[in-house]
Amino acid sequence: MLWKLSDTQPELALNSKLPSVGTTIFTVMSKLAADEGAINLSQGYPDFDGPPLLLERVSHYLTNGYNQYPPMAGIEPLRAVIANKVGTLYGAAIDPETEVTVTSGATEALFCAITAVIQPGDEAIVFDPCYDSYEPAVTLAGGTCRHIPLRAPGFRIDWNRVADAIGPKTRLIMTNTPHNPTGAVWDAADIDGLRTVTAERDLYVVADEVYEHIVFDGRPHLSLARYPDLLARSFVVSSFGKTYHTTGWKVAYCVAPPELTAEFRRIHQFVTFTTATPLQYGIADFLGKCPEHHENLAAFYQAKRDLFCNFLTGSRFKLTPSAGTFFQLLDYGEITNEADAELARRWTREEKVASIPISVFYEEPPRQQFLRFCFAKDDATLERAAEILCRL
Repeated sequence: MLWKLSDTQPELALNSKLPSVGTTIFTVMSKLAADEGAINLSQGYPDFDGPPLLLERVSHYLTNGYNQYPPMAGIEPLRAVIANKVGTLYGAAIDPETEVTVTSGATEALFCAITAVIQPGDEAIVFDPCYDSYEPAVTLAGGTCRHIPLRAPGFRIDWNRVADAIGPKTRLIMTNTPHNPTGAVWDAADIDGLRTVTAERDLYVVADEVYEHIVFDGRPHLSLARYPDLLARSFVVSSFGKTYHTTGWKVAYCVAPPELTAEFRRIHQFVTFTTATPLQYGIADFLGKCPEHHENLAAFYQAKRDLFCNFLTGSRFKLTPSAGTFFQLLDYGEITNEADAELARRWTREEKVASIPISVFYEEPPRQQFLRFCFAKDDATLERAAEILCRL
């Protein structure tokens, strides 16, 4: 006879460290899409596979004995090609031994970077709508977040407001460009603004740059790795999953100065310790042999953005084409005045297209009516989804 674990549970008073945190909206909407048989344009992952050569190289290492622990910081060949890529793109001479760490996904890298600098009582500045992993990591480290809202339609940062928000407890600023969920991209004024508010202050920056290669219409990606004064105080996080259409592999990396990297690794070694060996070797081979993949990625996704937006011509949605990422915001204000979270669920159930409401990424949601749709999908999938949306 089988016994139930619930029958043996002692009456313990668990005091949650994250009492207000539930299941992420990405998990909720993807499950709802699966349950309802809906087209899933919610969670940000492609419905197509990674490059064949990359898959072949990973398979090669998987079946040729590369299946034991790799070095904690990542294998040397991968760290070397990462350093070379950063140097080529951003002009920074990065030491792969002391300034590059491979992680099990960008969420782990962000967690380790935040934990490296936030002490109990410290404050971190975040910009709403902000990606939902930032604040829990700050909270677990004993800190608190100060939320500065980004306003539609441009979702630009008010750097004067940032300066006013900085106080004696401020330790960290979280940046994110290209920005998830809005698709906004930084320009030179943002770099100047960050420089101004951090100058001569004991502040660190965690730069979430996982969409670094997905910037549209000829805009440059202004990575903090371009700027020696900013990189000196920054953890710059990027993602192979986003770049190589392999989000399920959870392989990312963090570039930071030696002192920050050393503290980052102290934490990383007790979170995941390291990342799957055959994935690292396969990515190292592919990145070294095929830089044209990330060089052409913006054009690849810009074509999908344009296709999706063109499919929506004649719909009642209002939109400004995304400046970066593989997400497009749609303003549904001329269709309904429903709250976005309820509408996203209703349209998933009734119309069979799933999206992400952006109000869930605000501390205090403003009165706006946007849903986020992922266009990292097969063209036929985008066309089917747009046909449904055009009927609304």
